[in-house]
Amino acid sequence: MDEVEVVVAHSERATLRVGDVFLKVDADQARIDVEVEAMSLAPVPTPEVLWRKPPVLALAALPGTPLGRLGGPSDGSSAAWAAAGAAIRKLHEAPLPPRPGRAGRNVVALAAELDEECELLVANGLLPADLVTRNRRVAEAALRPWTPAFTHGDLQIAHVFLDGDQVTGIIDWSEAGQGDALYDLATFTLGHEEHLDDVLAGYGTDINLDLIHAWWSLRSLLAVRWLIEHGFDPFAPGCEVDVLKARM
Repeated sequence: MDEVEVVVAHSERATLRVGDVFLKVDADQARIDVEVEAMSLAPVPTPEVLWRKPPVLALAALPGTPLGRLGGPSDGSSAAWAAAGAAIRKLHEAPLPPRPGRAGRNVVALAAELDEECELLVANGLLPADLVTRNRRVAEAALRPWTPAFTHGDLQIAHVFLDGDQVTGIIDWSEAGQGDALYDLATFTLGHEEHLDDVLAGYGTDINLDLIHAWWSLRSLLAVRWLIEHGFDPFAPGCEVDVLKARM
């Protein structure tokens, strides 16, 4: 009998692997609805939906391996990173899905959330005030009008699978929807700045790097407290706090 591997688990959701099947357990069925819909619309490889019985979604494993993970090395070649960039561009150019995603949050509401989070980070002693203040200034550039694109919304490198230099699939679509394309690019390259040029070469269009830097700061500031509260470590080498320090 195959062993049960806990891929990720916290109070909101859990993902288990049993052999070649991934079981996603989520109390919020709206997230699962978004995921199934997005995978059916995305013009890039996605996992096959085997069955669904709330609160569980069963997905077939993808061939290949993840490109890497935040805070860890990536064994992917420059060509692999460029191939991922090309796949992201294909997604962003696809017809828009019907609803906004995590990358499409209202700019005014996002600015208010950022201000509140920055105050809490300092008040709770989680980060030094100068680190928060500097990155809040950098993040300001991301708070601007943008043209909606089909975005993944949580495009960590661990969610992109490759076999050699070929993208075999992208997983975890529960945050997908209309949004700012640069949010996806920034999420994908977070903590792996050395591969940004490769990704943009594959993406194939000029990108304002200041906006990528802005999203790195904004995303990291919003993530630190949540990660700590859910048992993750944003202070680990190469993770969110190091990303913030790199902007000093």
